[in-house]
Amino acid sequence: MAAGGLKMIQSMIADLPASERKIAEYILNHPQSVLNRTANDIGLQAGTSGAAVIRLCKSLGLNGFQDLKVRIAGDMVKPTEQGYRDIEPDETFFSIVNKTTSNSIQSLRDSEELINYNELKRAVDALLDAQNVHFFGIGASNITAMDAQQKLIRIHKGATAFTDAHLVATLIANADQNDVVFCISHSGETPEVIKVMSLAKEYGVKTISLTKYGQSTVSSLADINLFTSDSAEAPFRSAATASRLAQLYMIDILFLAMATVKYKETVSHIDKTREAIQFLKEGK
Repeated sequence: MAAGGLKMIQSMIADLPASERKIAEYILNHPQSVLNRTANDIGLQAGTSGAAVIRLCKSLGLNGFQDLKVRIAGDMVKPTEQGYRDIEPDETFFSIVNKTTSNSIQSLRDSEELINYNELKRAVDALLDAQNVHFFGIGASNITAMDAQQKLIRIHKGATAFTDAHLVATLIANADQNDVVFCISHSGETPEVIKVMSLAKEYGVKTISLTKYGQSTVSSLADINLFTSDSAEAPFRSAATASRLAQLYMIDILFLAMATVKYKETVSHIDKTREAIQFLKEGK
């Protein structure tokens, strides 16, 4: 069952216009009452209008008020979440293992709820059609970019993952009409990533972004938007642990979705890759 409506609202509320924020606050305070009311009812209860409810749904990237109600209904039947937990002084190893596992699972579940399947299909189609895919991310996001490059190369798809913005600019300037620039930034506000996205837009190269859920400069520049949860990680997050896992999770989803569309070709390429690596291991 679809869920994540309340999490979407919580992630976006600070950036919403005043009328939509009133609706958002009412829904967060009275989630159960939303399920049996119309958009106009909610608008009146929140001291604004039904039109503001519809605009809120659009801001959240949903397909109307009914989509939001379905997701909130899913939220209502979910087990109580433990939430993200930070480590404490003199934490035991057992507790660290438990918290790290819990935070990782929470991040993946939160990201699953935020998936827009129309955008996911658009991203998969764009990647399948691409001659080359140029991944770009800074810091921890570059780890995700390199993982994505490695996966695509294994299935005979041209892919790069540079951290040098000048090299990426060169690739964009000489990009094929079917190339894709795929930028990764958890905050969506990484200066280097914004510049690369702007350059790709200037040259008319198709772009995909992977950011935390919500409005950001990077997502606003992209043709296709993919999101992970805004996990509100604690100070000792160890190189963006939860957000990095969520990014890798989204790359895995894209890779497997591409593989299932071209299953036979994918299996063939992976078999060839495995044979080549085995050759190196055996030293023949």
